[in-house]
This record gives sequence, C-alpha cells and structure tokens, in this order.
Amino acid sequence: MRILVTGGAGYIGSVVAEELIADGHGVVVYDNLSKGHRTATPAGADFVRGELTDTENLRRAMRGQGTEAVIHMAAYSLVGESVTEPAKYYRNNVTAGLALLDAMNEEGVRKIVFSSTAAVYGEPEKQPVEERYALAPTNPYGETKLAFERALPWYEHAHGTRYASLRYFNAAGATGQCGEVHDPETHLIPIVLQAAAGRRTHVEIYGDDYPTRDGTCVRDYVHVVDLARAHILALSSLGERSAIYNLGCGGDGYTVREVIDVAREVTGRDIEARVSARRAGDPAVLVASSARIKSELGWSPQFQDLRLIVESAWRWMQSHPAGYEDGAEAQAG
Repeated sequence: MRILVTGGAGYIGSVVAEELIADGHGVVVYDNLSKGHRTATPAGADFVRGELTDTENLRRAMRGQGTEAVIHMAAYSLVGESVTEPAKYYRNNVTAGLALLDAMNEEGVRKIVFSSTAAVYGEPEKQPVEERYALAPTNPYGETKLAFERALPWYEHAHGTRYASLRYFNAAGATGQCGEVHDPETHLIPIVLQAAAGRRTHVEIYGDDYPTRDGTCVRDYVHVVDLARAHILALSSLGERSAIYNLGCGGDGYTVREVIDVAREVTGRDIEARVSARRAGDPAVLVASSARIKSELGWSPQFQDLRLIVESAWRWMQSHPAGYEDGAEAQAG
C-alpha cells in the first residue's frame, strides 16, 4: 500500500514511517519541518515538504505518489502552550486537519489513521481509562484533537472515509535511527536521561503526596515502536469498519520515582531528584486501557517493560548526543 504520513519527520511519525517501510509499504513523508527533522525520514521514504493548508501541494503529493491511505501525525501537542496560544492549536490541529480531509476527498483517498490523544478524556475519575468514558478535555490541546475526531464520522457519512483514531498518553523510547528531541523538553523520560547525561543538574518531582504507591504521579508509557505497530494494525483493519482505540502500557503505569530509579539502573549514573510543589491540574493517575485493540486487532506490545523503554532511549541519546544533524525540534505528534 502507498501511504502518506503527515508529520512523518517527527518523533513518532518517523518511527511509523520506519515500520511501514519494514513491512514493505510505500511511504511518502509530508512535513513542513517547522519542528520535524529531515534526517529523521527513513531511507526508502519519499519526502515532500509542505503545509497541510497548501491544498495544491498536498493534493499533488497524494496524486503523484498514488496515495491509498493517510496516517495523520502532524499536530501541536504542548498542553501549556495550548492554554496560552489556543488559536495556534485550532489552526494547526483543526483547520489544517480539515484541509487534509478535504484534499483526501478530492483525490479519492478513503482511509485515515489519526494519531489522537488520551487528553480527550480530561481527568477521568476511574482508571485505567476506557474508550467508553466521558470525553471532557481540560485544555485546548485535548479540545482540538477531539474536534478533529468528531469530524471523522461526518466525513465517513458524507464521503465514505474510513478512520481509526488512536488515543494514548506518553510515547517513549527509541529505535536505532529515531529518538525523542524537543526544545524545550517536557517529557519525563528524556528529562531524566538528560540529567543522567549531565545536561541538567536535577529532575524536578512535582509533588510527592499523591495517593499513589510512593506519593508521586503515575503515568502510562508506551514504546514508540509499539505505538507504530498499533497504527499499522489499525490501518489494516479499515476495510472492515471505523474504530477508536486506546493504547496503554497494559499495567498499573509507573510513578515518577520509578522512572527515575529505572533510569539510574540503566545509566549507572547518579540522578538527583528534587521535590517541589504540585502543579495545578496534575491528576494522581493517568493510565489507558488497551483491552479493546488487543481483543479486536490482536495488538501485542513487545516493549512494555519500563527498563526496555528507558534502555532504548538512553542508547539513542548516547549515539546522538547533539540530537539530529539539522538541529530542529522534534515534530509533535
């Protein structure tokens, strides 16, 4: 199959492209490189630089490459930034997303896998989070992802566009070629590894008095390769029906202290952790249930153990001390 991956020069998108090529698919990476890396594009993928709102360029890329399906990874994803700059998120995550759907319709492309977020659930009262839970985003990031999700059934009704929407919390880990680089970095595992590498003086723990097993927040971490495999599985199911799936680590999640302790073991480095006040709006636990995708599609994550996730991220960081050669920030996904 010939697949267009939007945001395919970013962290998760580049791994999706890498896995698609390994499976024998033809891949076209479509990315504006505002935050992605040209050097993250895997060998064997065609690359087209452009905006999703550049309709002619996007349609030309689809038509010229014989696109049969789209995996949509291009989005902004910083929660704090979305609160201070909501218009930026609505323009990119909603307006540009609708432009993509319109271009697909014009070119007769009827399959899309959407990389969504478990932020659409807001702060659910029960854990782990299931697909049937109420949708109540607490920030513009989650709202804009949900807005695009809600457009998909209407495009299916009007144009027959099949879709799969995948909701997850934290992508982590790396492959040999592709790893996580953000500026500023906001994700816990790379922050902890930066401290191990001497690029930070310490790791900040925001609150240690939560009702969890060690007082620190519990979060879900899924290896980026397992996420990529889930996107490919979802794509293969689109001939049958549209669907929404959660992706999670399959257990009780990991506390902040557990992440730091595993990183100390993996790196053999002393990582200083300092406790400060809780951050407003941080729930004690956020973990997604993957029961549905495991049951319906047979998704079987291979890297659920936190140590494997951290080891892969550390190997990549050690082999890419300056990140990517082009120095750009990793694409949000």
